[in-house]
Amino acid sequence: MFTIGDFARYGRVSVRMLRHYDAIGLLRPAHVDPHSGYRFYSADQLARLNRVIALKELGFTLDQVGAVLDDEIGADELRGMLRLRQAELETALEEARARLAQVGARLRAIESEGRMSTQDVVVKKIPAVRIAELSGTAGSFGPKDISPVIGPLYDELCRRLEAAGVTGFGPGIAYYEDAGRGDGSVVVHAGTTIPEGTVAEGVLVHVLPGIEEAATIVHRGSMDDVLPTEQALAAWIADSGHRSAGYARELYLECPEDRGRWVTELQEPLTRA
Repeated sequence: MFTIGDFARYGRVSVRMLRHYDAIGLLRPAHVDPHSGYRFYSADQLARLNRVIALKELGFTLDQVGAVLDDEIGADELRGMLRLRQAELETALEEARARLAQVGARLRAIESEGRMSTQDVVVKKIPAVRIAELSGTAGSFGPKDISPVIGPLYDELCRRLEAAGVTGFGPGIAYYEDAGRGDGSVVVHAGTTIPEGTVAEGVLVHVLPGIEEAATIVHRGSMDDVLPTEQALAAWIADSGHRSAGYARELYLECPEDRGRWVTELQEPLTRA
């Protein structure tokens, strides 16, 4: 028989952990002295302790470990639990690889620029949102072609919403898609978030689907000067092991009269390269 201290040393666990296992019924001592209360363990209990440790390292909870050891879980259920754990670990590994790629991209940026970039890229999930929108076509995705189209669209959208008595709309969300003409032209969707039940004549009201994974960056200033921010976002995507899955959305966070003080978040959908 081993004292609890010796058993803990041989089993590579703490005495405190053995007491916890005893308290929850996972591994009870072979003998407890009725006078001193000292716990004693037998050599064959090391096998059960080793199984506890092995199953814990696989990510099972103590309740699950107890059920496995007491044969309360069949082979098929155990197989399913292991496959689920395998999937969880693979997901965690992918996330760790993505973070590692981001760290590498940031290091390369610092090495090339000699300083920490002030343009931070954050990967996040974009939720679906109800919007009202008007759309038009621009000759290209460049600011010189987008600005003359999107400005009037927003002016007209706001006019129609106000005429319909809609209040509390915003912020604006613009998104783009290829016009399908083969000449680089794009369809410009000028939208704004709206309250539930909004109806306005001549305005398309719908739910804009979310983006499962988007690289986002904040642009400060006029959208006519957005190109360097777009290039910084594109460089980050290329360096981080991702690939763009479409045009970036634009979420207009602050739009004062002075366009030089605008704050816009670019949200570019991602896919794995």
